[in-house]
Amino acid sequence: MGDVIDLGEFGESFRADPHPVYAKLRDLGPVHRVRLPAADAPAEYQPWLVVGHDEARAALADPRLSKDPARAGLDVLEEQLIGKHLLITDPPRHTRLRSLVTRAFTARRVEALRPRVQQITDELLDAVLPLGHADLVEAFAYPLPITVICELLGVPEIDRAAFREMSNEVVAPTTGEASERAMNRLGAYLTDLIEDKRCAGPADDLLSALIRTTAEDGDRLSRDELRGMAFLLLVAGHETTVNLITNSVYALLTHPDQLAAVRADPDLVDGAVEETLRYESPVENATFRFAAEPLEIGGTAIAPGEPVMIGLSSAGRDATRHPDPDRFDVRRDSRGHLAFGHGIHYCLGAPLARLEARTALSTLLHRAPALTLAGAPGEWLPGMLIRGMRSLPVRW
Repeated sequence: MGDVIDLGEFGESFRADPHPVYAKLRDLGPVHRVRLPAADAPAEYQPWLVVGHDEARAALADPRLSKDPARAGLDVLEEQLIGKHLLITDPPRHTRLRSLVTRAFTARRVEALRPRVQQITDELLDAVLPLGHADLVEAFAYPLPITVICELLGVPEIDRAAFREMSNEVVAPTTGEASERAMNRLGAYLTDLIEDKRCAGPADDLLSALIRTTAEDGDRLSRDELRGMAFLLLVAGHETTVNLITNSVYALLTHPDQLAAVRADPDLVDGAVEETLRYESPVENATFRFAAEPLEIGGTAIAPGEPVMIGLSSAGRDATRHPDPDRFDVRRDSRGHLAFGHGIHYCLGAPLARLEARTALSTLLHRAPALTLAGAPGEWLPGMLIRGMRSLPVRW
């Protein structure tokens, strides 16, 4: 495959199913220099891609790999238009930001959402079940998490179609220009929203709590940091869960024996969600890291400033960690998967994503016992960050 592996050469087949390519790469070694498909980065941008599980797990927690592009001498549009947030900062700033947000985004706050998540799930199914068929993404997998995260943050009723277009373009860009426009619009919207909340006074939503949150030393989030945090929670807080729900349903419907097992024992829903996180992670690759100093990953030398991508999907299919990795098995012990990351950047919203996915899956299977595919899924999302499909036709 040569010194630099051009992932764009695999064409649409790589977008539809990247796992065979990742398997070939793992057979050759745990780390490779790659050229990304054209929509993901310019041709000259050639990061290292970590495809082995053990190497990925170690790299996710390696402090020598910086999340701050500035340390690699890069100006990042996201920081200019949105502001600093957890995915583009290192300690001590990351530690400070995470500490402030965890004061407001507590386990108790997430658990308190359980009845509301169930209510939204039931209302969506009440509306769609009489029809006998639907696009699962449009009718269920998208509106559930976007409603939950908007209510949690205190985002007023907004144009969901416009927001979805902006959010999709940020996480799965069709072009660099479209992604920049979407980020610009999102940044402007969030700036106005935060100012409205400041003027409105105390409220019980998470964004208002973040505005009020103060550490023991009096530290608070700045305006730019609030915008960055709102961006991260709002976009990451629903995009990944949309695809976790969709990927879970698709995996079950294409593995009838596993679907039958879950129907026979509803307690296996938790296993189905965790196995989906391993087998078809909604986050295909972690966001870029940059070598802050010379280091080795899996025996490969990485020079200072070089970008590194960590393959979460590839790690989930590594046979050295998960035997027979291409088999979807809801009874498998999937612990150790890296779908939510590892180390200090472990996903802040993992408990909420699990709550929503488990509620969605268990309720859908209970209320639609004859659920089946009604056609081929829509195209898989572009880019190497998010793994999911645009539509999933189902009937019951």
